[in-house]
Amino acid sequence: QVQLVESGGGLVQPGGSLRLSCVASGTIFSLYGMGWFRQAPGQQRALVAGITQYGMTIYADSVKGRFTISRDNAKNTVYLLMNSLKPEDTAVYYCNKYPVPENYWGQGTQVTVSS
Repeated sequence: QVQLVESGGGLVQPGGSLRLSCVASGTIFSLYGMGWFRQAPGQQRALVAGITQYGMTIYADSVKGRFTISRDNAKNTVYLLMNSLKPEDTAVYYCNKYPVPENYWGQGTQVTVSS
């Protein structure tokens, strides 16, 4: 069974930066695309960024130019570097397979952008 463990969230001021990490186990990580998703209170979970097994990346329009997704197959880890954070980036962030997520979701990591 796939296990996904997200970390790196926290409280940050507007304009600040965070780097999220997600370690995956129970799957052959290098064969799959991976994505970061987020869910704000009262909203549906949505894709923020995705990276294919070949390293191609895509981003939601709201984060283009500010967020960078990367992966380290040797560590079964996907990262999300978030710069120039805005209050509207506040959400619980999750990782999962991309473009088709597994039914299993980890606990996520809370990102709060506030002064």
